[in-house]
Amino acid sequence: MLLSRANSEETLNLVDRSGADCPTAAYLHIPFCRRRCFYCDFAVSVVGDKLPIARNDGVSEPLTGSNSGTIAHYIERLCQEIRATTTFGKPLQTVFLGGGTPSLLAVEQLKRILITLEQQFGIATEAEIAMEIDPGTFDLVQVKGYRSAGINRVSLGVQAFQPELLQACGRSHTVADIHQSVEWVQQAGFENFSLDLISGLPHQTLEDWQASLEMAIALKPTHLSCYDLTIEPVTAFGRQYKPGAQPLPSDETTAEMYRMAQRLLTTAGYDHYEISNYAKPGYQCRHNRVYWENRSFYGFGMGATSYLEHNRFSRPRKTREYYAWVEGRQEAEGRGQRAGEAGEAREVREAGEATPTSRHPIPYPPHPTPDILDTLMLGLRLAEGLSIAALIEQFGYSLWERVWMCLQPFCANGWVMSEPADRPNGSSTDIPISGRLRLTDPEGFLFSNVILIALFEALDL
Repeated sequence: MLLSRANSEETLNLVDRSGADCPTAAYLHIPFCRRRCFYCDFAVSVVGDKLPIARNDGVSEPLTGSNSGTIAHYIERLCQEIRATTTFGKPLQTVFLGGGTPSLLAVEQLKRILITLEQQFGIATEAEIAMEIDPGTFDLVQVKGYRSAGINRVSLGVQAFQPELLQACGRSHTVADIHQSVEWVQQAGFENFSLDLISGLPHQTLEDWQASLEMAIALKPTHLSCYDLTIEPVTAFGRQYKPGAQPLPSDETTAEMYRMAQRLLTTAGYDHYEISNYAKPGYQCRHNRVYWENRSFYGFGMGATSYLEHNRFSRPRKTREYYAWVEGRQEAEGRGQRAGEAGEAREVREAGEATPTSRHPIPYPPHPTPDILDTLMLGLRLAEGLSIAALIEQFGYSLWERVWMCLQPFCANGWVMSEPADRPNGSSTDIPISGRLRLTDPEGFLFSNVILIALFEALDL
């Protein structure tokens, strides 16, 4: 039902066609997990809970980056990929380490990644440097180390506050782990921290969801992300459950869960600034806004996606293929440097990579999507929506007219709004040429997929 998982100007959500849209954001994928959650279809590598060889005292150590050769080898390849990427000339304003479980990294491994980024691109003094962490995968010393290494925002994967729901979706942490983790995060000096919750879990009731929201609010995070469960075919849930069937909550129940989150969180002082995200004033996720505003960004690591020079492209989702790609790219670039710039572009293509220019090798042929659809799909996720004048400037009045006519039924039922709207002849029936186009909260957000499907069909690009 829902779409799955900075301040606005008139040009919000538009890509600079002049090529001056230099990326200043970097996403780094840390794929390792102790186990795979039953709803997860991300590119992850399961490394287990414990080291396979016990210590001399007969006690197995929890597996982390400090004692895992697998994780250490990945960090080496990840840094190798970063060093092989050509900078576009501006320092990074946001860095985000996602996964997987980035909190399996040792502090020194995190430092190495950030130093490599700093050396290759530069990191602005005021940059947001964020990472995902999971309860039960770190302690106070470790999270203090992350803080001293430069992390200034953490996102804690809570998901639920009911033990039976955590167990049912394959999470390895307990409710006690959640409270301990938040305490450590606060003791480490993180003012800016987020909690993730999931609605629509098997056997989850409205009472469960309300309790999770209230317990999350009581922990006083500066940010909350509330995602509606999506059943993906390749996951354990996908094999076990049929969407819309019990024990999954009904569509009516999940819709009420969404409305409940909106009521409780906005009453508690959180701004509902994006379909699935709420923040205290001043604490919106700067990195994720790069995606929603359709701006360029670097992506690094297994399965990561970049958006550079108006093309989106992904790295291999399997460890062996990703390592082979990094090695092949390094060799191709080395030969290209010896042959000169023209030779570099030729060698990159011969290595199996498609590239529109020689500035940044692309691992696979690009998959461009019509900019108008990207802009609508991403920009309408935000509470402030899209600039109508900027849409007209970039895509032309005739295309905007098609968009507007398609949206009329949704304006009539209160799901879509344009405000304030200047009209060429002053008539309420005229097509607006300024103001902002946005979805209403909560109903427009709740039925955003219905609206987007209609737009995709109407534009037929």
